[in-house]
Amino acid sequence: MTGHKPLRVLITGASSGLGAEMARQLAREGCRVAITGRRKEKLAKTAEVVRFNGGECLELVGDVTKLPLVKAHYATIENRWGGLDWAILNAGVGDSENARHFTAENYHWTFATNVGGVVNWIEAVLPDMLHAKSGVIAGVASLAGYRGLPHSGAYSASKAALISLLESTRVDLRGTGVDVVTVCPGFVKSEMTERNEKDQMIFLLETADGAKRIIDGIKARRRVVHFPLRLSLPTIYLLHNLPGFIYDWLASKVVKRSKKPYIDESHRHKHEG
Repeated sequence: MTGHKPLRVLITGASSGLGAEMARQLAREGCRVAITGRRKEKLAKTAEVVRFNGGECLELVGDVTKLPLVKAHYATIENRWGGLDWAILNAGVGDSENARHFTAENYHWTFATNVGGVVNWIEAVLPDMLHAKSGVIAGVASLAGYRGLPHSGAYSASKAALISLLESTRVDLRGTGVDVVTVCPGFVKSEMTERNEKDQMIFLLETADGAKRIIDGIKARRRVVHFPLRLSLPTIYLLHNLPGFIYDWLASKVVKRSKKPYIDESHRHKHEG
């Protein structure tokens, strides 16, 4: 991809979905790919795909919410490859929970991965990128971060926090040679979207299409990668600025009541990236 040395890329949440597909596509371009995930067997399958497609792969099994483990994983990458060119921080979780069944635990769990997992990896990779005056940190947020979606308080809030975090970090790192890319997908086929009501996921994209759009956006060093445009443009520039009383009425009308208003711990790990 670079014309000389292969890119060294980290992808968190690579057990399935966008993470696994980005790993496959980057392997076909000759990249070295380090992948993380909590599900050992699924991560091993992703690693097999990476190697089959011509990429060197490092499997790093574990939880992005554990800072000491994240630093240990980065040390492994540094020892093997000398550092990273891209860090694609994709690991994410989310479950539907109607606020009538509000649980603080659901928010803690969601924020720990969707925000905490990102900040842990930024702390690990940023010093070497700053020293090299080169690198890309790409955080996978969501269009859901632009407005609080019904039955998605924890998920929407975590992605809103991530959008602000990445924006602030991007401003601070101007002129350092380290670029920060915010990725805000719409609906993309994955384990997480499989449980949604199909008629609510407008403009649903195939996983391969979503992964390619993210990779292309990172290559172009775009500040914000958002797609599909027919959903993202209205969300970012219209829905985001819609008066609150209109949004409240509209959202309550178009979103059906969740079939799973309360999610217990047994459901959660099935939907992690």
